[in-house]
Amino acid sequence: MRLNSLLALLRPALPLILGLSLGCSLSLLRVSWVQGEGEDPCVEAVGDLGGPQNLDSRIRLDHSDEDFKPRIVPYYRDPNKPYKKVLRTRYIQTELGSRERLLVAVLTSRATLSTLAVAVNRTVAHHFPRLLYFTGQRGPRAPAGMQVVSHGDERPAWLMSETLRHLHTHFGADYDWFFIMQDDTYVQAPRLAALAGHLSINQDLYLGRAEEFIGAGEQARYCHGGFGYLLSRSLLLRLRPYLDGCRGDILSARPDEWLGRCLIDSLGIGCVSQHQGQQYRSFELAKNRDPEKEESSAFLSAFTVHPVPEGGLMYRLHQRFSALELERAYNEIEQLQAQIRNLTMLTPEGEAGLSWPIGLPAPFTPHSRFEVLGWDYFTEQHTFSCADGAPKCPLQGASKADVGDAVETALEQLNRRYQPRLRFQKQRLLNGYRRFDPARGMEYTLDLLLEAVTQRGHRRALALRVSLLRLLSRVEILPMPYVTEATRVQLVLPLLVAEAAAAPAFLEAFAASVLEPREHALLTLLLVYGHRDGGRGAPDPFLGVKAAAAELERRYPGTRLAWLAVRAEAPSQVRLMDVVSKKHPVDTLFFLTTVWTRPGTEVLNRCRMNAISGWQAFFPVHFQEFNPTLSPPRSPPGPLGAGPDRGRFDRQASAEGCFYNADYLAARARLAGELAGQEEEEALEGLEVMDVFLRFSGLHLFRAVEPGLVQKFSVRDCSPRLSEELYHRCRLSNLEGLGGRAQLAMALFEQEQANST
Repeated sequence: MRLNSLLALLRPALPLILGLSLGCSLSLLRVSWVQGEGEDPCVEAVGDLGGPQNLDSRIRLDHSDEDFKPRIVPYYRDPNKPYKKVLRTRYIQTELGSRERLLVAVLTSRATLSTLAVAVNRTVAHHFPRLLYFTGQRGPRAPAGMQVVSHGDERPAWLMSETLRHLHTHFGADYDWFFIMQDDTYVQAPRLAALAGHLSINQDLYLGRAEEFIGAGEQARYCHGGFGYLLSRSLLLRLRPYLDGCRGDILSARPDEWLGRCLIDSLGIGCVSQHQGQQYRSFELAKNRDPEKEESSAFLSAFTVHPVPEGGLMYRLHQRFSALELERAYNEIEQLQAQIRNLTMLTPEGEAGLSWPIGLPAPFTPHSRFEVLGWDYFTEQHTFSCADGAPKCPLQGASKADVGDAVETALEQLNRRYQPRLRFQKQRLLNGYRRFDPARGMEYTLDLLLEAVTQRGHRRALALRVSLLRLLSRVEILPMPYVTEATRVQLVLPLLVAEAAAAPAFLEAFAASVLEPREHALLTLLLVYGHRDGGRGAPDPFLGVKAAAAELERRYPGTRLAWLAVRAEAPSQVRLMDVVSKKHPVDTLFFLTTVWTRPGTEVLNRCRMNAISGWQAFFPVHFQEFNPTLSPPRSPPGPLGAGPDRGRFDRQASAEGCFYNADYLAARARLAGELAGQEEEEALEGLEVMDVFLRFSGLHLFRAVEPGLVQKFSVRDCSPRLSEELYHRCRLSNLEGLGGRAQLAMALFEQEQANST
């Protein structure tokens, strides 16, 4: 009985016990086999620590009995061997060896270059990373925005051979696929790009609409050039040695047939229409066929359409296919929204967990009152949130177009939803609100006064509130010219007589942050004398500045601090810059600074990166510290000296700027051309360098906060000779620089308390 009871208790655990026993037995058996096999082969691979196999090793294995312990060996460079600087590539993509996916080559002619080729460029160029046009001979002037390669010969075989040679020589290492087409072919670019993305690149592939040679076998096929064809990179590399022989041996009046025969004769590869489950679909368009009425499945799913004899038909095809793709995208969105709605019902939140619109991130949730996103109120004529702080300003320009588009979209969506039962007509906009949500886009809430018309003609005024969302579109990288941090920066420091006492401190800071680390930067001092300063018998107010500059030249051999002396009663920043500009080459990168500025390495690098010759000028916004007497800081400074209660970024000041001399000279010449004589003299009194770039230059003006530029508190000298706008900005900068609102309120409160006692 006891044995039966014991077996009954152990029966559920018997599989576990048997499994553990079997596992332990197999493990012990395997250990005995491994120990009998002898030395570990990895020990021989490691070799002697001093052997040649470990010259490039940075981690060694110390063999102590049977334990292997890693030991890190520090890097050592032989001082007797010359140091070779490692050259890095311009882009990380080149260093990693990655390639672009698809290059498109269009075979055109001199007669159709300005018609059909232009139509191809306008319909598909923005979908592909590179689009090239190959022609035998071209006119004296190529169409704008198109990269045209002329071979100098109209013979079909020659044109195809030279095109393949050009693709191999210039782009063979940069692209995985090459699509060759004619200019009378319409390409559905997104579908072609998706096809190339689904194909493996590690094989020889000749994909297109397969056609049979006349009198040849079924296996000998070529790809019809009118419908385009794909060539893999590996196939192009293999074909390159045979191009010269094929050009001399194969006679053909068609370039696509010539290429097909060359591939079959030299490599034994023919055209295929299907590969790895991907079908190359094309459609032959009949003469005088209207693409708007074409509903066949072959047309709707085609990658390419041929022939397209005129540019107008190319645009109509593009319109039709774009509408089809848009309708397909809307259908997919509706299906995804339905799936999200069904799945959300199964979550604990239920229907309350749905965000509007479905599938988009929920609105931003503020965690404090400082993070609340405010709404801007507007009507059809005015907006009540103005850039200059005014309570009300006219609604105009892009803002007016934005509001008009939102109202029209709301009316269109209402009619689409309620027609044919109701038809809405706008009477006026009662109220409008909008705000920008960084996670979603621009949100609108509109109160519309509408007139609703029924099918029987009854009319009634109706007020409706609608909500709209303008989504953030796909983020794209803007093409910018290439810049480098190796450019030499020429600092320019204008010094007034009143600022001479602060110049030695600037020079010491310049020596510590620029001369000591040997930054690639120079300094020019512009000493501005008044009419009564530094005259005969009068002391030189800049004598201490010159002595400090000479001392730095002595401390840092090879350093030269240039200085220029000018005499002006009311110096203008533009006039002073004119003097410096004439003394330097046109490719000089200027950094216009002030005596209170302390530029460091990071600031100079951002100056080099943000100032782009012929493209962009950079005017940083410095951090201005508050008056320490009125607003003593209550928190430690940040990593760069900035803090919320220590100061603020002075948007009113624009004395610092980075720009190239050529760009300044171009803007200055345009100013002189538009303003002449006395008008120019008056304008120079009221302009700063930033205003010159803003009004008289086509460059981008980049204005951004610069935490590396921290200035001690100082009161700017606001000359009455300045223009009204500059004088107002100067006074406002001084007033805002006294302290924060809370600090000033506390100072006033303490003063009132002291006066009351």
